[in-house]
Amino acid sequence: MTDSERTSPLHALHEAAGASFTDFAGWLMPVRYSSDLAEHHAVRSAAGIFDISHMAEIQVAGADAAEFLDQALAGKLSAIELFQAKYSLLLNEAGGIIDDLVVYRNGEQEYLVVANAGNRSAVVAALAERARAYEHVAVVDRSDEIALIAVQGPASRAILQATTGLDVLDELPSLDEVKYYRATGASFAGGTVFIGRTGYTGEDGFELYVDEADAVELWTALVEAGTPLGLVPAGLASRDTLRLEAGMPLYGHELGPGKLPVQAGLGRIVALGKPGPFVGRAAVETGPDADAPVLVALVSEGRRAGRAGYSVLAGGTVVGEVTSGALSPTLGHPIAMAYVHPDHAEPGTVLDIDVRGTRIPATVTKLPFYSREK
Repeated sequence: MTDSERTSPLHALHEAAGASFTDFAGWLMPVRYSSDLAEHHAVRSAAGIFDISHMAEIQVAGADAAEFLDQALAGKLSAIELFQAKYSLLLNEAGGIIDDLVVYRNGEQEYLVVANAGNRSAVVAALAERARAYEHVAVVDRSDEIALIAVQGPASRAILQATTGLDVLDELPSLDEVKYYRATGASFAGGTVFIGRTGYTGEDGFELYVDEADAVELWTALVEAGTPLGLVPAGLASRDTLRLEAGMPLYGHELGPGKLPVQAGLGRIVALGKPGPFVGRAAVETGPDADAPVLVALVSEGRRAGRAGYSVLAGGTVVGEVTSGALSPTLGHPIAMAYVHPDHAEPGTVLDIDVRGTRIPATVTKLPFYSREK
């Protein structure tokens, strides 16, 4: 660990569980506990528990909060209901993606914006700057107060329901009633836990926002309840292959300030039908150049997978670059996402990935690679 690396409030528990660690956006976080494959398969078949306390949480509150978020973000946040969540984008004036976010409405005039760890400063700065035009908006970075635990997998709801001391508040929806991208709240250890039915694995699951002081007790209680149901601690390595199978973009790979939402397949996230201006609107309406690369999904045979940075070729011409790739643990064959020239983006198109000097045929397909049964 370096002096600049931060640790989660759960770090000692991870060490005791035998975790291996990696630097992620300046945080020392668990990359695996046992094996990447075992943790991946546990999430698909039963459940995994992830420490994602490195994520950033920003409170936006006030009488003008809904109007402000409609102007500051690409989506129509004023339309979401109390205890509903929405995936959105923070754009720059050129329409590029500063970050992708999940926004909860957790009060009549209050929202919780959840940002990626590496973009915390950029998101807080952008929101604060954009809030200056609004008299009744307060933007408060609460990241240092909150720990975030994700329980993901088909057994996740049963695990939360079996967790001693975690009791949904009487006036709020029960865990049986909470739908996908909705939220509820519970009491625990004398405090409260905000629970969203959200995640980044392609499975059913929940994300639990808890006061840092109660994080160890909550993690311990969840593990105790979940172990008989197949729950295992899971690290960032399995989280990456799970999100890739589910076709979920990762900032710094599929998303960044040089890409318009439509290039990343996220044009639907931008609410061009909402009234008034929002940051990036003009650039989004103009759209990218005709030759601007677009994100595609690629599937291959065999065992050799394309990785981020590998070239994508059509004949003898480089037409794109892989952004994420792996041998899919669930599907058993290589998968990848890549930006390619739009002339080569049609599903069914056969391209090649240059895997360390060997051309591996890859066929363009539609995302996601994997969808859970519902």
